[in-house]
Amino acid sequence: MRILHLSDTHNLHWELQNLPFADVIVHSGDLSMVGTGNEVVDFVEWFGALDYRYKIFIAGNHDYCLEKKNREKIQRFLPENCFYLCNSGVTIDGAKFWGIPFFFSDDVSGEYFNMITQIPMDTDILISHRPPFGILDNANNITFGCPNLLQAVLDVRPRYHLFGHIHDAYGIEKSTYTTFVNAALVNEDYQLLNKPVVVDI
Repeated sequence: MRILHLSDTHNLHWELQNLPFADVIVHSGDLSMVGTGNEVVDFVEWFGALDYRYKIFIAGNHDYCLEKKNREKIQRFLPENCFYLCNSGVTIDGAKFWGIPFFFSDDVSGEYFNMITQIPMDTDILISHRPPFGILDNANNITFGCPNLLQAVLDVRPRYHLFGHIHDAYGIEKSTYTTFVNAALVNEDYQLLNKPVVVDI
């Protein structure tokens, strides 16, 4: 299975042309800029029309209109091969995907920690918006990743952990069990700078 991973497009999705082939395309959050419903609808129209067998996306901290929204209700508006994951998963051709959104209110309330504890131990591809602590999470010499998320990844050992959020930390890093991918496409000035990342599982 080939997966195309992108993140942090911030309303610039229509500018992405000639995307490479993959079986599954994954967007790991911050699809919008200010999180309005119109922005998300515009993204879904673009995303849903892409020529991929399966499509998966999660919410990032900019995607405010998705905060506290019922996942099942959102799913009803999506094509049958498109999945919005929110502390939920989907199995595709035997590969188990699990998605965790990131909203600052959940971090403040402690709900984000509860989300992390729900990651199934048999997850193959973990999708989060926020990076794990110390891995592709540094900007301006500040580490923004989550220690609890890092520990969960060390425990679960997914084959891939896909995320974004920190624009300046785009890249790939491999450990013994997991390949980490920060696929933030824009830089700190919100200019499209990076390319989506292709991985095989």
